[in-house]
Amino acid sequence: MLLSSAVVIYKQRWKLRYMYYTARMKYISKENEDEDSSEYNYDAFISYSDEDRISVIDHCIKKLEEDRNLKLCIHERDFIPGHDINNNMVTAIQTSRKTICIISRSFLESDFCMFELNMARMESTHSRNGKNILFLVFYEKLSSKDLPLVLCEHIQKQSYIQYQSNEMANAIFWDKISDAINA
Repeated sequence: MLLSSAVVIYKQRWKLRYMYYTARMKYISKENEDEDSSEYNYDAFISYSDEDRISVIDHCIKKLEEDRNLKLCIHERDFIPGHDINNNMVTAIQTSRKTICIISRSFLESDFCMFELNMARMESTHSRNGKNILFLVFYEKLSSKDLPLVLCEHIQKQSYIQYQSNEMANAIFWDKISDAINA
């Protein structure tokens, strides 16, 4: 009996964590979120590893905020100092219309990044009526054997985009990201 309970808890761990942080945020703020898109504070929350921070922030702010007039949630700038990091992450996801995960080797190795990815998956499933809010950007080439199963499943069901470094493809890349955020 105990073993079967442990197996169920393990299999549902991301859902349980999501439910815990959502309930905690509702208890703290005592407000219910309105699903109207005008109620979101941000167009997108950008999830990335600390190792990719400088290039991601520089590119995203320039190409999406300045050039395309989108409002991004970037944790160095927008997280509230002194608050629990996990609460900041869940709040960022819940107050953004989309979550963009910048996938790299360092992203996959980061517990915080994987937490953000899984919380965005849970937000899609449990709070946004199955509407996909998660968009993946592969910042570097990765083999499918390097990817966790949850990411492989998402790739098979949803679209993603590979980062382009050449100038012409790069312009199209940023247009596609903007379109994904506005979809």
